[in-house]
Amino acid sequence: MKKMENLNPYQIAQMQFDRAADKLDLEPWMREFLKTPDRNVSVDFPVKMDDGSVKMFTGYRVQHNNSRGPYKGGLRFSPKVSLDEVRALASWMTWKTALVDVPFGGAKGGVLCDPSKMSRAELERMTRRFTYEISDIIGPDVDIPAPDVNTDAQVMSWMLDTYSMGQRRDVFGVVTGKPTFLGGSHGRDEATGRGVVVIAMGAVKDEGLEPKGLTAVVQGFGNVGYHAARILVEKGVKIIGISDISTAIYNPDGIDVEDAKKYAKKNKLLLEGYDKAEHVSPKESILEVKTDILIPAALENQITMENAGDIKARFVVEGANGPTTPDADRILYEKGIIVVPDILANAGGVIASYFEWVQNIQREQWAYETVVGKLDEKLISAYRNTRNLAEKEKVDMRTAAYMIAIGRVAEATRTRGIFP
Repeated sequence: MKKMENLNPYQIAQMQFDRAADKLDLEPWMREFLKTPDRNVSVDFPVKMDDGSVKMFTGYRVQHNNSRGPYKGGLRFSPKVSLDEVRALASWMTWKTALVDVPFGGAKGGVLCDPSKMSRAELERMTRRFTYEISDIIGPDVDIPAPDVNTDAQVMSWMLDTYSMGQRRDVFGVVTGKPTFLGGSHGRDEATGRGVVVIAMGAVKDEGLEPKGLTAVVQGFGNVGYHAARILVEKGVKIIGISDISTAIYNPDGIDVEDAKKYAKKNKLLLEGYDKAEHVSPKESILEVKTDILIPAALENQITMENAGDIKARFVVEGANGPTTPDADRILYEKGIIVVPDILANAGGVIASYFEWVQNIQREQWAYETVVGKLDEKLISAYRNTRNLAEKEKVDMRTAAYMIAIGRVAEATRTRGIFP
């Protein structure tokens, strides 16, 4: 009988935690405490639609851990949002912020909806009502949301304004990922994609390779995937495959990333119909193209036990959260493929969010070069710590990253103690 793989994101997050916790020999109570979210909030709220009807929406905000600082994490609008997905993402944020050593905890939020079927006015009313529903549990010293899937600087601006109205004063630090003219940070848009490349280049260098002449495939052509592809090209890497929700394109001679982006902007942000590359079907098989660097920058559970054996990349650098399942991890490790985990590879976004928050608190705005310099420094330090521990303990990089992150949160918890 064929083995069925567990694809529940929260259970996967727990398995990843357990693997590292076993190595750390945590006290039983600490293990249970760190696995359990502090708060799971579910709200059901009405929104008036453009046709005059009223529709009910469900939203979530999960606050996983704040031992090292305020809760921090994105907000996604998607028809696939579930409490287990949000709980998994919140826990990953806890480990991500600890790994890159910024003074935040972990949280995540989501609203169950289909933004593609909603007008801008409907999205605004839904965003504002959801913000109102959770306004008593967010704030610049409590929990700071940020953009995620199907949310952007405009959504953050609506959240900022709604929260500020309730406080009767401007509270720019309540969210990050804002436009620069509303307290946003230079370099924030590209930060996650840039971080993926910085980490990828570290892994490439450690293997004695030079980026020029290497090839890459990027799954996902949203903010993270686009900027990762663009910056890889600047490093001399040839992009031979790109996919989005509509299709996957392949060209062994290289894809013009800017041309593909220009086409997508004119085509409802989709690559469907792009005629300067071969279209691959099914689009998921783009993951199996022979390449040096594979960047899954879409959604969870993209590399599983079903396709891990067919992955031909030398490096898998996770731009998305949770794209590789535990069973796939084992298969890739046994094949000698270097997997750079999500909590390290895509941490550029939360680092830049931290910088934005600091600028808001200090009423400053740093130059782009300052942000990028500080970002690269944080990422390189986190990568080096993770790689060194992986080699020392003879474990994969995901386990090493979790060991560092869990160890830091556990230390903070022990030092603070348990109230009362």
